Amino acid sequence: MRPHADLARKLSTIPGVKETTAWTLIAELGTDMSRFPDADHAASWAGLCPGNCESAGKRQSGRTRKGDRYLRRILIQNAWAVSHKNDCFLTALFFRVASHRGLKRAAMAVAHRVLIIAYHIIRDGTEYREIGGDHYDRRNPEKTAQRLTRRVAESVDTFPCPDGTLFAGKRMSNSNPLEPFVRRGAV
Repeated sequence: MRPHADLARKLSTIPGVKETTAWTLIAELGTDMSRFPDADHAASWAGLCPGNCESAGKRQSGRTRKGDRYLRRILIQNAWAVSHKNDCFLTALFFRVASHRGLKRAAMAVAHRVLIIAYHIIRDGTEYREIGGDHYDRRNPEKTAQRLTRRVAESVDTFPCPDGTLFAGKRMSNSNPLEPFVRRGAV
């Protein structure tokens, strides 16, 4: 274990990866990444890639294969832990996928990404460089502004736009806000 202590420390720079996960990655993947032509082959070997079953142009089951059960389990547990971190790229990835595909598939996507990152750390000997939880917002600021404007419009009656006009959002009724909870006919 002594010769790989530095590698375990580098793997521990990945968010959510602690000592046990780092040693499991080293034990299951090894330190020689020449066995895998690229990171995608390593993810496929570990069973962290979606299935690709298509027949007659129809996509069928996207079920993942079993792969290495120890590595797969610990990386999915790691993904659930990462989902609770603040201002982290992997957390942003988790919630981005979860909003459309569900929590379990999001955990699988984050586990896949952690394995890809670990592959490059083991192969190149580098450390993880955090790009931030707002990575997707910085990538396309116009789309982010439209999304946030739409969310504000849904929650308030009117608000001023940057160009000085008044934007009418969701109309709130002037009635009692507790009306759904008040019994009809009660005095």
